[in-house]
Amino acid sequence: MLTDIQLEKYAKVLFWGMQKARVTPFAPGDIVLVRTDLAALPLAEKMQSLILAQGLNPVLRINPPSPLEKGYFSLAGQEQLSFVIPGDRELYERLAGLISLLAPDSITHLKDIPPTKIATFSLARKYLRDILDKREATRQFGWTLCLMPTPALAENAGLTPEDYAAQIIRASYLDEADPVATWEEIFREAHGVKEWLNGMDVAYYHVQSASTDLKVHPGQSRCWIGISGHNIPSFELFISPDYRLTEGTYHADQPSYRSGNLVSGVTLEFSAGQARVIKADQGAEFVRSQLEMDPGACRLGEFSLTDKRFSPINAFMAHTLFDENFGGKHGNCHVAVGASYADTYAGDPAELTDERKKELGFNDSALHWDLVNTEPKKVTAFLQDGTKTVIYEDGMFTMPDEARL
Repeated sequence: MLTDIQLEKYAKVLFWGMQKARVTPFAPGDIVLVRTDLAALPLAEKMQSLILAQGLNPVLRINPPSPLEKGYFSLAGQEQLSFVIPGDRELYERLAGLISLLAPDSITHLKDIPPTKIATFSLARKYLRDILDKREATRQFGWTLCLMPTPALAENAGLTPEDYAAQIIRASYLDEADPVATWEEIFREAHGVKEWLNGMDVAYYHVQSASTDLKVHPGQSRCWIGISGHNIPSFELFISPDYRLTEGTYHADQPSYRSGNLVSGVTLEFSAGQARVIKADQGAEFVRSQLEMDPGACRLGEFSLTDKRFSPINAFMAHTLFDENFGGKHGNCHVAVGASYADTYAGDPAELTDERKKELGFNDSALHWDLVNTEPKKVTAFLQDGTKTVIYEDGMFTMPDEARL
């Protein structure tokens, strides 16, 4: 559903995103892992050619299609779910880049698999993410990912295949002559908003909508990040707060698919930094099982806002990559339960040891699950000097024009 020219543009945008996220230049011979679903092989071919042309070494791995993945989780025992593949550690300790090409042939095939089995599998592989987090903190690694249109995604989103593909093309600017140049401009504009947000000395943010009343404390040594090359597309700006101080009620009015399960209408209540499920229109027990995955799964790992002026995404896409960047009429706010992002640390990344993370209230978990609220909302920053200022309203950041100069 994407033309050959659009695939070439997509590959260039993805390489740009990975390089932006990495910050430091690649060196000849660096290793880039390309993980791809079967339906994304035409894009993987373009990606491989581009990586080779840059003098880098691509390593391609194909994700198992849904029948294989379902069969594995159905039959695997505890020891098999916890099995560590020889060589993975050595590869990940040398990775300079990662590009994930997502094109699922199903998003519901795991719905009857016990969540505990998927949790065991995720926990056994968390060490690989920890390796990449540490490499990224020292700017030895960068990553990005994207989504290709598939019939399964379109069907679950309630869109025609053509309309689904059109959302991807428009949101990634593949219909423009030079999408990389467009992304550079968005990157520049977002930098100004982040500077404005990071210039405030905030005690806490108060999020208010018809169904949400939440207080999020950024904590010490935090900075807003986003639109940094991670994820194509990405229009959100976010922070990983001090999870220990989160209080209030959060409602996700947007549905969410996770591990084959559809959940909708989820309301969480945070008390002393711990979340519990108040209600869910669908999937309440599954949500509870996810919050019990490990000690950090019920804590806040991310707080995010998307300005509707940045994001052209205006439809439910049945995939977090797009849904967490929803623009629509009112923009979106989303929170993630589970793991924090270490790159929201405002100091020297080399100083952010595991002990320092605990001291600052960065959350640790094998889970990271984004839950999205698209209601009209107001976000007020209560500052350390006792004053307050609205930073987000009517789906937009309220940065004054003079701050843009």
